Formats: sequence, structure tokens, C-alpha cells
Amino acid sequence: MNLKITSWNINSVRLRISLVEKFLREHQPDVLCLQETKCRDSEFPFSNFRKLGYEHIAIHGQKGYHGVATISRIPFGIVDRKGFCDKGDCRHISVELAVQDPHQPITLHNFYIPAGGDEPDPEVNEKFAHKLQFLDELAHWTESGSLAANHAVLVGDLNIAPLETDVWSHKSLLSVVSHTPIEVEKLQKAFSSGPWVDALRTKIPPAEKLFTWWSYRSPNWEAANKGRRLDHIWLSQSLESSLAGVEVLKEARGWERPSDHVPVSAMLNLRG
Repeated sequence: MNLKITSWNINSVRLRISLVEKFLREHQPDVLCLQETKCRDSEFPFSNFRKLGYEHIAIHGQKGYHGVATISRIPFGIVDRKGFCDKGDCRHISVELAVQDPHQPITLHNFYIPAGGDEPDPEVNEKFAHKLQFLDELAHWTESGSLAANHAVLVGDLNIAPLETDVWSHKSLLSVVSHTPIEVEKLQKAFSSGPWVDALRTKIPPAEKLFTWWSYRSPNWEAANKGRRLDHIWLSQSLESSLAGVEVLKEARGWERPSDHVPVSAMLNLRG
């Protein structure tokens, strides 16, 4: 079977529900993972998704901040939510998708890693210290062997652009949160401990510029093109041969009242 998984930091699901509906109607992913839903579980717009055929919904939300949600046409097995840094915020949810073999489901992890504030110094910036601790805990979970075990997909707004070609100017952003060496190093540790496969960079060569986020502060984001690749899709190595294609929907940044992130998708061709 073919499986299309999309990840999108929507920056408030209730504020932009019409954009999400537009995307679902036009692009028809099998599974949509949202970050920064900014919505309490009791206020989540379940009916909007179910009307479009997305009956299976797993959410982890809170009022006004953070929050993740996974919306699917495919039934879920186990649903899990993991806490990080003893903060009690809502930055992870995982679901099992029995799409290949009911005895070997795909575990889909949906993450929203802390942004980290503006000052890249954990001594003076509590938000940056939180981000680094979160990355350490993610790496530890990966090193334990359970996160990327068997068939796994990790998606989300990881709030780090790891490669020089993942930012508009490597030199200019070396001291800017999201591209500092310490963040890149810690994310790379989590990645290499998997071992994971970077789906977007498997299909789009690392030498090519690739962005998924453009700041609201830019008056003409498209002309300036000062973007960063903050949104990621990782596959366990067992799924690498199933990767048929990827998509970064840049046009969504130009929609009316858009998120500053755009949807990123991976298409898997699952055999068996």
C-alpha cells in the first residue's frame, strides 16, 4: 500500500482550521501530524476532520501554547504521550499504524521541540536551557533503542536547521537560535543514535538549499527567501527502501493568514 504522511506546524489549529481543511481536500494525506495546535483537548475541532474522512484523531494539547495532534484515515493501535524536562507541556504524541503487518506496525512520533528563545546562552536564557535539555532527553531515548526500533517515523517541528544549506546564510545564523553549533550537535546525536534516515535529504540533495519556514517579520518573504528548514521527517532504516518521494509545499506560506511553516510530506510504498 501507499502511505502519505504530512507534518505541519499550523500555529493554532482553531485559527487556521480553514487552511488545514483546504490542504486535506487538495492533497489527501493519509496521516497529518500537526504541531503548535494551541488548543485544549476539549476544544479541538474533531468534527471538521471527521467530515473530511479523518476519523482517527490523537491529541495532546493545552490552552494557548504548544500542543500536537495526529489525524488519520488509518486506525490507531497504541497511543502514547511522553513528557520531557518535567515541564508538563504537550510536545509529543505517538500512534501505531497497522499498515504493513499487524504484528509489526509503524510507530509514528509527532514532536514539537522547544524553540529556545532568542539568546543562545543557557546561563541567561531559560528557554534555551530547556531546549538543550529536551534534546539531551531525546538523544537518550533514541540511544535506549526503543524510539527507532522496528518500523518508526519521527516527524515534527524540531526547531533546528542542521545543515549549512538548511538556512539562507550559514555564516549569518551561526549565533542565531535554531542553527547554533550546540543545537546542531545535540540533534545530530539523537539522529545518529537511531539510526535514522533524513527523508527530505534522501530525496533532495544536501547541496541544495531547502527551507520549510519563513519569518512573519519579513515583509516580502518570497522575494527575500530568508528561510530555514525547521520541519523534519525521519525514518527508521527499515523503512528507507519504502520512501517513494517527498514534498515541501512552499505555496502554503503564501495562503491567506498562513502559518510561518509549510507542510512537509513523505510518501511510502509499503510492500507486503
